Amino acid sequence: MKRGLWPVDWLMLAYLLGIGSIVALFHRSIAHSGTILIAHVGGMFLIGASAFVPRLPGLHLFRHWYPLPYVALCYREMSVIIGSIRGARFDATLAATDFAIWRCNPTVWLEQIQSPALTELMQLAYALFVPSVLLVAVVFWLQRRFEELRSYVFLLTLGFLVSYLSYLLVPVRGPRFFLANLQTEPLRGLWLFERVRAALDVLESAHYDCFPSGHVEMTVLAWWTSRRISTGLARGFGAYTGCTILATVYLRYHYTVDLMAGLGVAWAILAAAPRLMPNRGQAADTTGRG
Repeated sequence: MKRGLWPVDWLMLAYLLGIGSIVALFHRSIAHSGTILIAHVGGMFLIGASAFVPRLPGLHLFRHWYPLPYVALCYREMSVIIGSIRGARFDATLAATDFAIWRCNPTVWLEQIQSPALTELMQLAYALFVPSVLLVAVVFWLQRRFEELRSYVFLLTLGFLVSYLSYLLVPVRGPRFFLANLQTEPLRGLWLFERVRAALDVLESAHYDCFPSGHVEMTVLAWWTSRRISTGLARGFGAYTGCTILATVYLRYHYTVDLMAGLGVAWAILAAAPRLMPNRGQAADTTGRG
């Protein structure tokens, strides 16, 4: 592998430094700010070490895959940061925008088509978001298409980090909480719905992560990239993406303006990524050997 910082390294370093600066500035208001700052410094050190120190154990694996656990940890810390320093909530604005567009609240209107079987399907589709996005990366890895893997991981990293910055600017809990008093029927599934929803609540319910919809944004990026692998996979991803878009509103996680924003951010990232990560900036190795 070529030594030196890759585009995804620069992207992650810039994010860690920027958010770390915000945490340092508001350290008195943010719980566990010291731990967060230490984690950021440690994360930046590992990126630098992997880029410039040859022959480290597991170097090839780490360099290609580290951004994905990094963005997962960044997501977890964002709930602490937003909850500590952002007093404004934008649910009322987004709910009013939805009502102005549709002349109704979409999550309430969708009660007309609600059924246990559909709810079960929607919840499973929503829960499979992370495995579906990772599937494309795994296929590239197994096929030893490392340059395409690097491009895709950069795309995902950029998408996730842009979303986190938007959550910080526009914190939103979602219609499941803000419009709960307007819903007349609870969601009921068949077998797994309650357990899956409870598991997701542990991971997501404390977050202000609605605008834009990361589920829509990231599945669009995965679908677009899956076309490089096979037509069949792209068709399957297209169907899954459509199901996910419906699920985000049907399950009351998102306003429809969140979906529009997610689509807009996805297409903006697809347009910008080639300029931010030109091929000449990538390591030429496709063999997997250091």
